[in-house]
Amino acid sequence: MQLVVARIGRAHGVLGEATIEVRTDQPEDRFYVGSVLMTEPTTFGPLTISSVRDHNGILLLGFKGVIDRNQVSELRNVLLLAEVDIDANSTEDDFHVQQLLECMVQTKDGLELGLVKDVINLPGQDVLAVEYQGREILIPFVKAIVPIVDIANRKITVTPPEGLLSE
Repeated sequence: MQLVVARIGRAHGVLGEATIEVRTDQPEDRFYVGSVLMTEPTTFGPLTISSVRDHNGILLLGFKGVIDRNQVSELRNVLLLAEVDIDANSTEDDFHVQQLLECMVQTKDGLELGLVKDVINLPGQDVLAVEYQGREILIPFVKAIVPIVDIANRKITVTPPEGLLSE
């Protein structure tokens, strides 16, 4: 399955390097010289990585055929996609966003709240955005509130904290 692993940011310097907003837990497996990444929109790719380096904690990538900052500027905000086996190397508490989207969220009592529409990555923890009674509720994706994730049956069981379901 193709998943978004990064977004191209600003140009860095004049030699065609781009700042990269990393969206993967395994950047070393995705970003290496010779790696070919698909793009969204597709008209910009595929892109082959020609250089990789860290600059003060920011990933910088160069791409084959992209030789100056003007060409990098045209790539700004383009998403980079990689082929990812979402079932490989997963543990009981390790999920890809794609596995969680459209799962039915229910309480321990069996009350169906709605489908997961988005997974928002926040600094403290991820949050499940669920469509509930015509509005969006945000459920912290932590074990105390989300004790059961059943990917095979597309169900997520939650113990909602007091006030979460009230308007």
